[in-house]
Amino acid sequence: MALKSKLLLIILDGVPYRNWRRLFGNLEGWVQSGAARVWKMRAVLPSTSACCYASIHTGVSPQQHGIHSNEVRHKVDFPDLFSEITKAGGKTGAVTHSYWSEFFNRYPFDLVEDMEYDEPGGPITHGRFHTMTGYNLKNQMTPSDVDLFATLTMLCKRHGIDYGILHTCTLDSMGHRFHHECEEMDHACAGMDAMLAAFLPRWLEAGYEVIVTADHGQSDRGHHGGAGEDQQDFALYYFGKAKGPKPDVLLDQLQLAPTILKRMGVAIPDTMTAKPFLS
Repeated sequence: MALKSKLLLIILDGVPYRNWRRLFGNLEGWVQSGAARVWKMRAVLPSTSACCYASIHTGVSPQQHGIHSNEVRHKVDFPDLFSEITKAGGKTGAVTHSYWSEFFNRYPFDLVEDMEYDEPGGPITHGRFHTMTGYNLKNQMTPSDVDLFATLTMLCKRHGIDYGILHTCTLDSMGHRFHHECEEMDHACAGMDAMLAAFLPRWLEAGYEVIVTADHGQSDRGHHGGAGEDQQDFALYYFGKAKGPKPDVLLDQLQLAPTILKRMGVAIPDTMTAKPFLS
């Protein structure tokens, strides 16, 4: 079964709204040229990474899916993007932190068996994961983002995935360490933007719609998890032909999963009750 469209979701972990709009010149240039659009989106509560990951893919709140913190993890028992797209005949790919594999394929994560897999019968058809084991403020344990972008591009080229997600924690880790009003964070965001710039045209030329966004924001003191615009709000950039809301509309993170399914022509399960924001 041919899907309506192909789509890549790029999650840059822990980038507050103001950093997107002032430091990502490449993305903002696409918006300025009219080739992309941008909105503000608000994360669920708690605005903790694992909680947001599960909500991004299921379209339900942490209070429903049961991922209440980074330490409370299990296989999520709700329909999600991987499960619904593969049921519709699509191929999925993930280049992400291992939490995504735990939530949407199997728990717990096996370092040998689950670091890389190709499973035509599974919800994640092609998975490439990293764990950040040993992470602390002095050693971030994050892969190079250009390696992750290249790996996703490989899955597109080699396996013809219909839906792919890339997730990187580099900027979240930098924010925790250096906070946000500093030279280090300015250069980290600019570096990420430059690495992304090399791959965006390739994905678009290959026929993918692309969404670039975050899972949550981060305060000036490098914190997230709680309420407030600094911790919850981030930008969402869309590269594609669909119609969307006016630029000043605040989007809800729970709208993301049903929006992606609608763009791909996949039936939206009853559990995803938020309204899609793209036609």
